[in-house]
Amino acid sequence: IAVSSGIESWSENILEYFLRNNQITAEDGAQIIWYHAANSKAHMNEALKSSAHMIEADVILPNDGTEYGQPIMAHPPETNSDNTLQEWLAEVIKSNKGIKLDFKSLAAVKPSMMLLENVKRHLKCPVWINADILPGPNGNNRVVDAESFIDTVTSFFPDVTLSLGWTTGWHSEKVNEGYNWTMMKEMEYICKELNQPVTFPVRAALVKQSCSQLLWLLKQSNRYSLTIWTGKNDNYSIEDLLFIRDCFDKKQVFYDILEPQNHEFKQAIGIKINH
Repeated sequence: IAVSSGIESWSENILEYFLRNNQITAEDGAQIIWYHAANSKAHMNEALKSSAHMIEADVILPNDGTEYGQPIMAHPPETNSDNTLQEWLAEVIKSNKGIKLDFKSLAAVKPSMMLLENVKRHLKCPVWINADILPGPNGNNRVVDAESFIDTVTSFFPDVTLSLGWTTGWHSEKVNEGYNWTMMKEMEYICKELNQPVTFPVRAALVKQSCSQLLWLLKQSNRYSLTIWTGKNDNYSIEDLLFIRDCFDKKQVFYDILEPQNHEFKQAIGIKINH
């Protein structure tokens, strides 16, 4: 069956994609540059002008009570935006950047997939679709129903890369439990039935105490990877990031982390940052 052009790259390992396009020099997840929360028009335009390979943004339905609201670009608790997903995609398809769309609710997924369907011929870059589908360490936020989320996304795009995470919390004043074996087994149970690449977003401050669990999970399939992310007020050190760097295969870990740690980490491992 002939696949329409563009979609192949949605299920390709992003390292292979960016290597082939000479945008990175090695199969090393730390070489991928992220732009986080490119939601407003201003942030979206900044992201498109930046040296980022991957642009991450958040999709919600507007909180105006209408059943047929257009998906907009905002991170809860925000409920409004100057940018719709349709406008966002219209700009992004002009670039050579990959995208990661983060969903906090199931309701936004189907209308968003319909919009992606409309531009898929023009979107030749990697596409990741993200949701937190399982409860994780200190996780209080509602999860997005795993089966419904995966079914909805794959009914439109059977091979698109999925980013499947756990809800988490982090407390500065107490010992934080890491990701436990039950969380690993639940995730593997869901993902072993899938055929596409799956990346697991994990919170930097909780990874060090969960290395053996996460190593086990990554060993279950060569389709799996981790994406390290950081909460704004999380307390973790560059040493923690270097520990993660040593613990896992470089090909299997991406780092979507905030400044100033991002810069310090890249410096410590000898990756030059072009601004």
